Amino acid sequence: MPTPERLAEQFEAHRSHVRAVAYRMLGSVSEAEDAVQEAWIRLSRADVSGVDNLRGWLTTVVARVCLDMLRTRTSRREDPLDVHVPDPIIARADSRRDAGPEADAMLADSVGLALLVVLEKLEPAERLAFVLHDVFGMAFEEIAPVVDRSIVATRQLASRARRRVQGQAPTSEVDLRKQRKVVEAFLAAVQKGDFEALVAVLDPEIVLRADSGAAKGMSRLVRGAQAVVAQAAAFSKLGLSSQVVLVNGNIGVVSRLPDGRVLSVIGFTIASGKVLEMDILADPDRLTRLDLSAIES
Repeated sequence: MPTPERLAEQFEAHRSHVRAVAYRMLGSVSEAEDAVQEAWIRLSRADVSGVDNLRGWLTTVVARVCLDMLRTRTSRREDPLDVHVPDPIIARADSRRDAGPEADAMLADSVGLALLVVLEKLEPAERLAFVLHDVFGMAFEEIAPVVDRSIVATRQLASRARRRVQGQAPTSEVDLRKQRKVVEAFLAAVQKGDFEALVAVLDPEIVLRADSGAAKGMSRLVRGAQAVVAQAAAFSKLGLSSQVVLVNGNIGVVSRLPDGRVLSVIGFTIASGKVLEMDILADPDRLTRLDLSAIES
């Protein structure tokens, strides 16, 4: 049986992967950290001397922890009209490597905010089957015992989740240079108050989600280019500064007030030169807990 020191060393070798699995399952950095810690506790109490694939063992363990967390998670919102935007993972726009090894692992094969929003709508077992199979490539034979279903039923869970994802999550432009060009045009139009130019970079059916947390009436779901332009008009007068960053692997923006405080983090979904979706986290409490060290150095 491995010594405690050797076990800790082995766990650290897989920590970034385990954390990435947990984040995609939960859409919350803090909850993902809790799940990773629970996986470590279970590992430290288990006899894994006969385990050939510790990475796979840990993936299964953290998946079970996340499934339990999803099943017992209380609703974030009392009002069904409230909007929830998952925690963003932020890195410098000029390098995926400046965020550190753990954040880099979370950005690799990134799940954009728009997709995480759709994953939030799935049943826990559907989400687990989809994430483990479609994102991390696990076999259904390995996933079935975690969700306590047959292999056939587990395959059906993933298939059902995949249909919902394909129907609701738009496919993003993969070229970051093209993404950045659209975002910079968006920012320039907002700053100048040139709303004709703004309409030109917005998809007519654009969806904007703004999560302001407990601020009553501030969270909103806005559909359509003209409605989004009206929202932008209100913010164009605040004298905001905007820093272009990576948000979950796609080009995004951190907006700050004149005194330097972060007002919001915006994730963009862009395709064919247009902004299809904007996911805005503006909850002051959650913003203070974000790790922005990668973009402040």
